[in-house]
Amino acid sequence: MAEQETLLIEPIVEQIELKGELTGTFEQAAKKLAALQMYSVKASASGMTVVRVESRNIQKKPFLFMIFEFSKSGTTAYYSIAPDTSQAKAIDASAKTRKLSVLKNLTALLSLISDSYKIDDSELFQNIDSAIDDVLGSLQLNYAQLMSSYESLYGKYIQIKKLNISLSNSNKNLSTSATLLNTENGELKGRLEKLESYSDESLMALVDEWLDSHDGTIDVNEFANTHKITPSRVDQILDKMVSMGYIELRE
Repeated sequence: MAEQETLLIEPIVEQIELKGELTGTFEQAAKKLAALQMYSVKASASGMTVVRVESRNIQKKPFLFMIFEFSKSGTTAYYSIAPDTSQAKAIDASAKTRKLSVLKNLTALLSLISDSYKIDDSELFQNIDSAIDDVLGSLQLNYAQLMSSYESLYGKYIQIKKLNISLSNSNKNLSTSATLLNTENGELKGRLEKLESYSDESLMALVDEWLDSHDGTIDVNEFANTHKITPSRVDQILDKMVSMGYIELRE
């Protein structure tokens, strides 16, 4: 069997650049961040790199991550976004939420090293404000889409409910009609049975006709089949005719 190649999806990497100023040393700043287990920190005399890996791919390579590079003149934040969100970030809130999350992590780091490193507050606030506006705008769009879907589904629900009521009424009408038909069928069956049954007088007349045409003999089963009655009914009427003296049994 041929080996199947695994298609790896590469994340999209974006960045945020901010002006900054080193007021202490990067070694001092690194010591302040060393206790944070979710970050790995590497510092030198000329800079400091802080990395947070949130998830890895099947080959154990970082997939979702944040990298904060601090230099003496500024900070650059590199962060990854899953392709399915970055390709549609104009209408998808998750990509914008990702940026806001990166800024949140950056401000948390800056708060811990504020005595060693300063950032341009105006640039930071502008980025945060822009990210918040993007997220809120996406939420409003998603809410409008949600309401549109809700109204569409509610309209279909009303139609289905009306159809259900109509079908229920139709079912009730059909049940009533079926009951009436069963009643009429029973009445017709009873009337038919009465029409198909013979009175004693009628049967005796038929027996007389049969005897006249069959030399005074009668085959009970044949007579019963001919006139659609049971043999026991034929025996009953023959016994009655004998008892009344209309016919006699031959030995």
